Amino acid sequence: MGYVPSDYRFVLNRKGPCMSIVTSLIGPVTGLLDKFIEDKDQKAKLAHEISTLSDKHAQELALAQVKLNTQEAKGNWFQSSWRPATGWVCVLALAVNYLISPIAAGFGIVIPQADGGTLMPILGGLLGLGGMRSFEKTKNIEGK
Repeated sequence: MGYVPSDYRFVLNRKGPCMSIVTSLIGPVTGLLDKFIEDKDQKAKLAHEISTLSDKHAQELALAQVKLNTQEAKGNWFQSSWRPATGWVCVLALAVNYLISPIAAGFGIVIPQADGGTLMPILGGLLGLGGMRSFEKTKNIEGK
C-alpha cells in the first residue's frame, strides 16, 4: 500500500484529536457567518460548504489513495516475478539435494548441497502464502 501522510490519516479513519478539532471549529466558524452575511440563503450555502469541507477533503484523499493503489497493483516485472523466482530457486536446490546429488554420488561425483535449514522456511512460507491465496479464491473473498 502506498504512503498516506500521518497528517491525513485522521481524515480517512475519522478518529483522533485532529478530527475533533475540525468538528469543534465548524460551529464557531458558521456562527461568524451571522455577523458578516445578511442573506439567509447565502449564509446557509456557506455553512453547508464549511461543514462538508472535511468530508470533501477526506473523499479526495481516499480517491488519491485508490489511484495510488491501482498503480502499485499493476507493478512491474520484478514485483510480479520475485515470488515465483524464489520458488524455482528452492525447487532447483531441492532437486540438487535430493535427486542430482545422490545420483552423482553413485558415480563418485561430489556435488555440494544447499542447506535445507534455510530452504525449508522459505519454501514453506511461499507454499503457505499460495495456500492462503487458493483458500481466498475458493471462498470468493479475495483480499487484494
